[in-house]
Amino acid sequence: MDDTEPKGRVLIIAGSDSGGGAGIQADIKAVTAMGGFAATAITAITVQNTLGVSAIHPVPLDIIKGQIDAVLSDIGADVIKTGMLGTCEIVTLVADCLAACEVPIPLVLDPVMVATSGDLLVDEGAQAAIRDRLLPMATLVTPNIPEAERLTGLAVTDIAGQLEAANRLIEMGARAALVKGGHLKGQAVTDVLVSTRGMELFDRPRLPGRNTHGTGCTLASAIAGLLADGAPLHDAVRRAGDYLHEAIARAPGFGAGHGPVNHAWVTRP
Repeated sequence: MDDTEPKGRVLIIAGSDSGGGAGIQADIKAVTAMGGFAATAITAITVQNTLGVSAIHPVPLDIIKGQIDAVLSDIGADVIKTGMLGTCEIVTLVADCLAACEVPIPLVLDPVMVATSGDLLVDEGAQAAIRDRLLPMATLVTPNIPEAERLTGLAVTDIAGQLEAANRLIEMGARAALVKGGHLKGQAVTDVLVSTRGMELFDRPRLPGRNTHGTGCTLASAIAGLLADGAPLHDAVRRAGDYLHEAIARAPGFGAGHGPVNHAWVTRP
């Protein structure tokens, strides 16, 4: 792509959240908040709210492929962001579509495996396919602690463990890895980024409350939106993390369970 072409386009390949706090809905809001343009290929329709996921309906493979092809052949994408993929067949299809691109498109891989409510969102075959097919394509992979443990086989109990897991993910093929620290205890939340710049830590105060639904989707999509606009990786990770921290702080308090964050705070005085 030359400098005269528009930037900021993100193709999001992920599942839909009927509650609006996570999944495609959160992805669109986060990319838009970062000034990007979000296009989508929906992989599954979920029945969920702040209390949990009660049903998942996978989208047929030909429809998923059709969505991807339709976007890339017309609108194009500066970054692709993947979220919930669900099954081995869907992961394989997405990997094949990305491999078929004449010009490689940077991939932000959010290896969605477990919802904030604790519901499992992928089967074992999908976990293996994410590790073996998509991880080696990733410009950046953004696992939380349980996802990092599933991908690497390592136990992560502290920042040193986050660093070890991030380095292992690089060894497994990812160009950069952001291992998020929200699942660890402590007064601060530390995210560990390993990239060509080396290791960087991003520390923020831990916010009280239960409004953390969709935080992983939101962070990865915000990063994707900033990368699509040309931001350097470390800057995109920092700015997206700051955006998410404030979105949690300003959460609207909807629902009786894990509530959504306030994606739109940047548009309000």
